[in-house]
Amino acid sequence: MSRYVALGSSMAAGPGIKPRAAGSPLAAGRSARNYPHLTAERLGLELVDVTFSGATTANVLRDAQRGAPPQITVLDGSEELVTVTIGGNDVGYVPLLFAATLPSVLRKLPVLGDTLRELLDPARREAALNEVGASLREVGEVLRDRSPRARIMFVDYLTLLPPQGTDATPLPADVADLGRHIAQRLADETASAAEATGCEVIHAADASRDHHAWSDDPWTIGAGSLLPWRPKPWHPNAAGMRAVAELVVASFRGQDATRTCAPTDT
Repeated sequence: MSRYVALGSSMAAGPGIKPRAAGSPLAAGRSARNYPHLTAERLGLELVDVTFSGATTANVLRDAQRGAPPQITVLDGSEELVTVTIGGNDVGYVPLLFAATLPSVLRKLPVLGDTLRELLDPARREAALNEVGASLREVGEVLRDRSPRARIMFVDYLTLLPPQGTDATPLPADVADLGRHIAQRLADETASAAEATGCEVIHAADASRDHHAWSDDPWTIGAGSLLPWRPKPWHPNAAGMRAVAELVVASFRGQDATRTCAPTDT
C-alpha cells in the first residue's frame, strides 16, 4: 500500500470532530474524520497523520511540540502523497479571532492582557505576514528534498469569514476586516510557496468562499463553545473536512492535469 503523510496544524487535524484518531495525543486534537483520514480512505493509501493543533512552520521543520518531534521526521522518502496545511499560527490568524471574541476585561489582566493586545495589533499581524512566505517556502523545499517521489500538496485554509461588507457579529468590523486580509495573504503566500518549490496547491479557501461560518451551508465554525467534545470554534466542521478531502482526491486523481508546477530538479 502506498504511503501518505499528512502534516500541519489544527486546520488539518480537526479538533472536536468525533471520533478522535486512535492513539493520537489528546493535545493534537486529531480527528479520525479529518481530511487526511478521509483522503486516505478514498485513495486506498496508508496514512501517517502527524497533524497537531497549534503547530507552526517551525513545528513542521525543526521544533518539538508538546513531546511530539518535528513533523518532518516521519518522512522517509517512500511517500506517494504529502499534504501540509500550515502558516496560520505563524501569523496569529485563528488566535486573533479567538482574542476578539473574549471579554474585553481580560485585556486588562497582567500577562494575558499583553498577549491579547499583541494578537489584536494590526502592525504585529502585518509583520508576521511579511515573514511567513519565507517560512512556507522553506517547508516546501524541505518536503521536496525529503520526499522527492511524492506529490506534495499545500492545502490552504478553508474560508472562515463572510465577504467584506457582511456582518460578522460577534467580531468587531475592524477585526473581521483584518481577519479577511490575513486569510487572503495566507492563501497568496501559500500558493507562491508551492509554485516556488515545485509543489502543488489545493485552493480550499477559494472553494469555500460561499461556505463561510455565517453561510447557510457552512464548512467552518465561527465563535462558539470551547467544550472539548464539540468542534472547535474558528475551525473546519465535518462538512468542511469532507469538502477538502474531495479537493485533494480530485487533484491526486487528475495527476499532471491539476499540477500548479512540476517538481524542481535538485
